[in-house]
Order: sequence, then structure tokens, then C-alpha cells
Amino acid sequence: MLGGDLTGRPGRDTDIVARGSRLDENTYLELEFRREDYWKKTDSNTQIVATLAFQHPIFHYNGVFDGVVAMRNLYLESRDLLTKGLAFWAGSRMYRGDDIYLLDWWPLDNLNTLGAGAWYKFNEDRTVVALHGGLTRPQDGFFGQTVERPLPLNQVGAAQVDILSRQKFIGSLKLNHRIQLGEKAGAKGILYAETHQLPSGQRETDAGRFDRLSSDSGYVVGGQVGAWTGERDTFVNLFVRYARGLAAYPDFAAPGQLAIETADDGITEYTTSGAHEFRVALGANYEKGPIGVMFGAYFRSFRNANPDLDLNDVDEGIVIARPHYFIGEKGGIAVEASYQAQQRGVLTPSPEGTLGGEGPAGLHSAGLARFGIIPFLSPAGRGDYVRPQIRAMYVITLRDAGARALYPQDDVFGLRKVEHFFGIGAEWWFNNTWSYGG
Repeated sequence: MLGGDLTGRPGRDTDIVARGSRLDENTYLELEFRREDYWKKTDSNTQIVATLAFQHPIFHYNGVFDGVVAMRNLYLESRDLLTKGLAFWAGSRMYRGDDIYLLDWWPLDNLNTLGAGAWYKFNEDRTVVALHGGLTRPQDGFFGQTVERPLPLNQVGAAQVDILSRQKFIGSLKLNHRIQLGEKAGAKGILYAETHQLPSGQRETDAGRFDRLSSDSGYVVGGQVGAWTGERDTFVNLFVRYARGLAAYPDFAAPGQLAIETADDGITEYTTSGAHEFRVALGANYEKGPIGVMFGAYFRSFRNANPDLDLNDVDEGIVIARPHYFIGEKGGIAVEASYQAQQRGVLTPSPEGTLGGEGPAGLHSAGLARFGIIPFLSPAGRGDYVRPQIRAMYVITLRDAGARALYPQDDVFGLRKVEHFFGIGAEWWFNNTWSYGG
């Protein structure tokens, strides 16, 4: 992706919600290396997957011969080894289900752990049960603390010692059942659950003084219903998810604004108890002849463990649509429109002119609208999800006063009511139905 704001500045994400339009996303690439084998002696299949990811900036942009690189997949999966329909895997894996393309988001399940799992297909492959467990240890003081200590046996010098080092366990269970509705159409229902567990530990505050960090936990419950017609990529998916405690915070984020509790021995402890998040989301696509329409929407309400209202307590949502018109099989034109809004807890009243008026003290509301026009070329032919695709785009963003107030002083996003963006980009996929699992 290359682009700018028509004043010479580089392009920049203008969304105010956690998951907004992907039109102005930065360059991102995944290279998947995969080996698949059939083993005649055991009548089973295996695949080994290694996925390297590269993120902006790249060499041709900043001239730095370096890159932001991550290993997104590195695992082995075995299918049908013990019995037909049963699979086992171990390693590190992006583990997730259905997404909302326009938001580049997996609203029900999106896990990244070093772990293992199994799934079993039965009932003529219409029913799947998937189980997974894995560990993470984000690089944050909530999970680890390293301090300098003298070497043993009166040696000269010092060594780094892990005073705090605790891993978070995440387990998941998913039940997926599909039914056939006619020759091509179908529907499915999914039940989903997670458990999050974190052991206790201690953290040094001053020399020789320690705070106790209690064990913590959380859970997720949710579900999905979906249906499709079988005509090209026409479908609809509805997602509902509720998370509590440790699971209400993002997987790699350190929980903040914790609850204060007093243990039986009188020691003060800080936990995620009381934190919760509720989300409901909808993703859909309709295609008929030269017309295609993508749609996405979600509402999310998050409260951290601190009972007092603060900036991180947020209600937010977006509605977004992208109609396409295909001119023959080689390309076409799309338009995209979205509206996004949020309300946060703050210590001062919202400024005048924000969404919903001035509002009561303690709440800040913000909103913006975005409109884009996207001419594109499609070498593989017609279809909303057909790739590769080369495209140009012009996007205009309209911010209200509340949205502008979210940015620091002198940030151009806080100064401009109207934002322009023009870019040229390409998108392609290496589709692999084995990669995500779950």
C-alpha cells in the first residue's frame, strides 16, 4: 500500500474504534511455507506449516535494511492417525474461525498461543468438536520482572534474575454443527468457550520489598449462527461474545485499572475481577450478476476491573458497507461508507458539538463518517472475495468535535474536521483451509 493525505504526509489510520475500515491499512505480508504428506503405512495425513509475517515499514519506503518480522505459524498437524476424522496438532498457531473482512477482524475467536489441540469430525463431517490449550507470556511487568542480583559464592559481578515470571494459560472449546438446506445452501451454529488462568507471583517494589500478585482467571462464552446460499459468496454470520475477568482484556495486553481486594491475611491484592466485555457483530456478503455488497457491523461494551469510570471504559460500534459493480470479468468499481462512534468515561464533560450534545460530566462521545471510492482490477475474474486485486482508492473522513478531542495537542487529526486519503494497493491471498483450525 502506498498513499498520502494530499498534503504530503503519509497515510495514517483514521478510525477511532478498535476495529474500523481496512482501506488505509499499512503494508502487511504473510509468507506461508507448507509441507503436506500422505502416509500409506498409517493411512493418515500430516502438514507442517511455517508462516512468516512482515510489517510496514519496508526497505523501499525508509531505506533501512531491516524489517519487522514475526513467526505467525509454526506447527505440525496430524489427521486420521488414530481414527478417521480425528486430528492432533502442536506448536504455535493462529487459531481462529470466521472473520468480518471489511473490519479485518475475527469477532468470536482469535487466539495466538504456543500450545496444542485436537478436533474431531463426525456425523458425515457436519459436526466438529475442537479443543485447544496454550501458553502466552507478554513482555510486560504484569507478567514478568527481571532484576539484577549479585553472583553466588562471592563472585564479582551480577546477573539478571526473574523475580516475577508467570505464564497465562488459555484453553478453548468449540462445537460446530452444519446443516444442509437444499442442494447448495446451508446453515451452521457454533458454541464457543475459553478459560484464562494466571498463577500468583511477587514483584519487587523497592530493595528487599515485594508486592504479592494474586492468581487470576477469566472466561469467555459465545456463539455464532450463519447461513449461505451456495451462489458465489453470498452468506451472513451473526456473532455474540461475553468475556469476564482476565479474559476481558486483549490476549497480549497487560490488564490495567485493576480491582483492589484484601486477602484473608490483610494483604492488598490487585485483580481483574469485575472486568467484562460484551460484543455483538454481523458480517455478510451478497452477490448477484455484476453486483456485490459486503457488510459489517459491531457493538462492543468494555469495563475494566476498577469500578470507577475512566478513559478505558468504552462503548463503541461501527456500521460499514462496500457495494461493488463489476465491469465484465476484469475489474470494476466499489464504494465504501461507514459510520463509527464511541463513548468513553473521562473526568471532564464532553466538548460542545460532540455526538449526542454536551453530555453529562464523566462521559465523552465521539463519532466520524468515512466515504471511499475504489476502482479495481481483478485478474482472476468477478467476485467480492476473488483475489488478487490491484486497486486505487480515495477516502474522505469527517470528524466531529468529540473525535478530534481524542488526539494530543497539535496532532493534525485533532485539528482537521475533514481528512483526505489517496492510495494505490494490491491484495492477494494464499488460501489454506488447514491453517486456522478450530
